[in-house]
Amino acid sequence: MGHKIAILNQKGGVGKTTTAINLASYLHDLGRSILVVDMDPQGNSTSGLGIDKNSLDITTYDVLIGVNNFQDATKETPSGLVVLPTNSSLAAAEIELVGEAEREIKLKKALANSDYDYVIIDCPPALSLLTVNALAASDWVLIPVQAEYYALEGLSQLLDVVQRVRKGVNPDLEVLGLLMTMYDNRNSLSGQVVEEVEKHFGHKMLHTVIPRNVRLAEAPSFGRTISEHDKWSKGAKAYKQLAKEVEKRVNA
Repeated sequence: MGHKIAILNQKGGVGKTTTAINLASYLHDLGRSILVVDMDPQGNSTSGLGIDKNSLDITTYDVLIGVNNFQDATKETPSGLVVLPTNSSLAAAEIELVGEAEREIKLKKALANSDYDYVIIDCPPALSLLTVNALAASDWVLIPVQAEYYALEGLSQLLDVVQRVRKGVNPDLEVLGLLMTMYDNRNSLSGQVVEEVEKHFGHKMLHTVIPRNVRLAEAPSFGRTISEHDKWSKGAKAYKQLAKEVEKRVNA
């Protein structure tokens, strides 16, 4: 049985999409079959994996509102990842699903017959109906946390939403871990932030830390994962390590 992992933080710019596509890439390198689901209307996972989001005929939007099956919408990247892509049309789903029955589990029902080893869901940077759909469809939630000031701000609210989804629609949902991102070992603040997060959420922190890395930041602009762009970079080594740690955690 496959694992579904939502990558979530309601803050933008914390490395959420970077984590989604590169974790997916390195899990694929471990021989796993992967589906990346782009649930963010910005479509960054879609474009970050080299797919032109403006040329799509069928997207996550069509799947959520029930016009198409997810298999109709998927695209395969040159590296072998399968993507359920999206674009700005997904924003309309928020409004259209409001009056629908079972609106929180549309994605769960759509993915019910998926047989991938891992489904990696890139959530929007908001605690919205799209986010609730992602959490309702997932077994695990992975939370990237930027190693900068205000890192803890909003984390309690986010974990509260996870708890409510667990109580309301998905009792099997578990927090896989908090992942420190954009860590700069030349900056004492980064170290202080890691200590602070560890103090509050120590048992939930992943051992892997993602460094601030130029090659990692520029890879999506070329539509590539970091393993395709520069597999010897610090960022690549960190995500390779993360994939192994995630495998151990979900199979523990």
